[in-house]
Amino acid sequence: MIKYYHGTGKRGLYFEGWYLKHQTKEGGALALIPAVHIDRSGRRSASLQVISDNQAWWLEYPDTEFCASEQAFRIQLGKNLFTSQRMWLNVEREGLSLCGTLRYGQFTPLKSDIMGPFRFLPGMECSHGVISMGHSLEGTLALNGKKLDFSGGTGYIETDRGRSFPSAYLWTQCTWQEPQSVSLMLSIAAIPMAVGSFTGCICAIVYDGREYRLATYRGARVEQWSESGAEIRQGKYRLETELLEEYKCPLHAPVEGSMGRTIHESLCAKVRYRFWCGETLLFEHTDCRASFEYADERNHHGQSTAI
Repeated sequence: MIKYYHGTGKRGLYFEGWYLKHQTKEGGALALIPAVHIDRSGRRSASLQVISDNQAWWLEYPDTEFCASEQAFRIQLGKNLFTSQRMWLNVEREGLSLCGTLRYGQFTPLKSDIMGPFRFLPGMECSHGVISMGHSLEGTLALNGKKLDFSGGTGYIETDRGRSFPSAYLWTQCTWQEPQSVSLMLSIAAIPMAVGSFTGCICAIVYDGREYRLATYRGARVEQWSESGAEIRQGKYRLETELLEEYKCPLHAPVEGSMGRTIHESLCAKVRYRFWCGETLLFEHTDCRASFEYADERNHHGQSTAI
């Protein structure tokens, strides 16, 4: 059974957030990140980040205005509600007006936890989850007076929890419908251990109704990764991602429970994806609505071993 919220009773350094991406049929996109966090002083707070194709907003809420369910996907944050059936927004802050309702179609969950056995690794600073690889959208939102029609569009939802984002990581996500229905997410990160660290990856691809899983715990190797993209290989499967253009916005990210780190995400980057099975190219696709993040705060005198 999926557990949708893990923060009940947490007292130490902790964060938990959900990334909800919405794409219109015409090429627009909007993402929201509701989150809860506990810093070093034990202070609990909540936040909502809103990301458009060219701007981002950060809103902080008292912990008393946050509520989430463990058994169902349901998050209440201030006057905003996120569930498996719909998203209802009522935000009126200086510089940001965001109102409206979107209805969600049936979620597309993965067959099993994307973290695999990594979820049992002691001391993991961040755990990832995928709630829906894709679902239909209906409804409109008003963003600072501009109408955004998401009817016939596509949604995607994932989640993160732990103490901090990795010091170095790459993340990309994209969903498209033509010529076949494809949803893809890839995350590569430097994972600290008691001595040193290693580079791990998790990747899920839903292509033409079939789920492909590439991950370190299944023998995947990170051939290369940088701010320009990545290449991973697992047996006969090979995935290449190449960043062609990006439009970065600053976001808040967790470090030791506090949202004090600044990262940069492109909600609508131009990325080329190519996926092989042996010598057969299953798909090659370039999309201008791909999400892409790359960050590296490691001491470059340190070593990271790819496995």
